[in-house]
Amino acid sequence: MGLSGEQLQTASEVVGYAPTLRDAATILRGRYPGVRAIVVDEMDMRDETPALRLGHRNVYLAASDGHCWHVTQSADEASVLILTQH
Repeated sequence: MGLSGEQLQTASEVVGYAPTLRDAATILRGRYPGVRAIVVDEMDMRDETPALRLGHRNVYLAASDGHCWHVTQSADEASVLILTQH
């Protein structure tokens, strides 16, 4: 599927202004039903590089082959936004 530049820009804005990451995930799911937005503990992503750094919040991109998930830097292959906060 892939994420568009517009979707990444919107994600950046929403994650930056939403009161909580859960609120951001809810807003993004509503705006883009085909995109998964999940909130995980920062420690779960400790060995990965975020696609977006927004103050104390990070956004990672992920893709799935239908069975396994992997973090990617390529928006063209991503269908998941993983949100963390430190």
